[in-house]
Amino acid sequence: MHLLENIKEAFRSIHSNLLRTILTALIVSIGIMSLVGILTAIDAIKASLNSTFASLGANSFEIKAKGYSNRMRRGGVQDKTYPALTYLQARQYKNQIGDEAKVGVSAFIAGAVEVKANGEKTNPNMQVVAGDENYLLIQSYNLKAGRSFSQTELDNGTNVAIVGSEIKEKLFPSQSLLDKYVYLLGRRFLVIGELEKSGSSMGGGGGADRLILIPLETGNQMPRQRALTYDIKTATTDANQLNYLTGEASGIMRAVRHDILGQPDSFEVERSDSLAGKLDSLSGNLRMGGFLVGFITLLGASIALMNIMMVSVTERTREIGIRKALGATALQIRQQFLIEAIVICVMGGSLGILLGVGMGNGVSLLVGSGGFIVPWLWMMVGLVICVTVGLASGYYPASKAAALDPIESLRFE
Repeated sequence: MHLLENIKEAFRSIHSNLLRTILTALIVSIGIMSLVGILTAIDAIKASLNSTFASLGANSFEIKAKGYSNRMRRGGVQDKTYPALTYLQARQYKNQIGDEAKVGVSAFIAGAVEVKANGEKTNPNMQVVAGDENYLLIQSYNLKAGRSFSQTELDNGTNVAIVGSEIKEKLFPSQSLLDKYVYLLGRRFLVIGELEKSGSSMGGGGGADRLILIPLETGNQMPRQRALTYDIKTATTDANQLNYLTGEASGIMRAVRHDILGQPDSFEVERSDSLAGKLDSLSGNLRMGGFLVGFITLLGASIALMNIMMVSVTERTREIGIRKALGATALQIRQQFLIEAIVICVMGGSLGILLGVGMGNGVSLLVGSGGFIVPWLWMMVGLVICVTVGLASGYYPASKAAALDPIESLRFE
C-alpha cells in the first residue's frame, strides 16, 4: 500500500464509522477551540487597547505628582507623598516648554454629574473636565459640530461647554443642541460644541460620549470642597524628539516644583509607550495562561483519541490479518492507522480553529473592544498541534496493529 492509498483507506474507515469519528473529532475541536479562542481574544483585546493608546497620543507623556493619588505601604514603611500639581505650576511649565511641543492642562471637576435641559435629564454618570485650548487636540477628540473655546472664553472663565454625544442624545434627540443651555453643578452653560461619538473604551467609562468640557479658568472658579488636581499632558509630532523632550520637561518641572538638587523628583513622567510596554508584558502572561489551559484540554482530547484508536485496532484485528496475508508490511499498517488518527485530528482541529476565532473575537467584543482579527499565526499553530496530537495519540495503537501476528489475527472473531 502506497501513502496515497493509505490516505484513501483512512477516509473509507472514517466514513464507515462516521458517528464515532464525529464524536472523536469534536473532542479534538474543543481542545483546539479553547487554545485558539483564548489566544485570539487576547490579541483582539490587545489590538483594541493599542489603538486606544494611539488615540491618546502615541508621542506623548503625562506628568503627575509622585505618590499623591495613591499611598502604598511596602514592608511596613509608608511611601513619601508630595504635594499635588498646582495651577500656577502647570501654567509655568506650559509657558517654559515653549513651542517645541503642545501642552494640555486639565483638571477633573466631577464624575457623577446629572445634566438637565429641555425638560429632560441624563443619568448621573457624566464627567466634567476643565481643559485649555490644547485639550481636545492632545486627547484626539474631534468635534462633530460647533467650535472650540475662544481665547476670550478661556481667559475670562465663561460658562460655555463642549459636550459628548450621549448627552446630546438624552437631552436633544431630535434637534441640534448648539447654542442651547444645559444645567449642571448649579450653573447654566451654553453649549458651543458637540464631540464625535467615541464608544466605550479603557474600562467602559464612555470615552468622550459622557464628557462635559468647560474652560480651565471656569473650572478654577467653581466652588469645591478640596483643591483641584491638575493633569499635564505633553505631545509632539516628532517621535524622534520624545526622549529629548521628556528630559527637558523633567528639568523644567524640577525647577517649577523647587525640587532640591540631589533629591528625587517630586513628580513622575508616564509615557504612552511605557503603557504599551506594560500591556505587552501583561498580554505575554495571559498567553502563557492560555497555552496552559489549551494544553490541558488537548491532553484530555489526545487521551480520548488514543482510546478510540485502540478500540479501532481491536475491532479491525481480522482486517489487519488479511492485509498482512496479502503482503502488507508492518510499516504500511502503522502508516494506515497513523494517517487515520492525523486525518481525524485535522478535521476536528479545522472546526476548532474556526470556532476559536469566532469565540475569541466574540469575547473581545463583549469586553468593549472593536474590530475583527484573523490570527493567522495561531491558526497555523493550531494545525501543527493537530498533526502532533494525531501522531502522539495514534503511534501506540498503530504500533500495536503493526505488531499483530497475521495468523492469530485471522483467527480473531
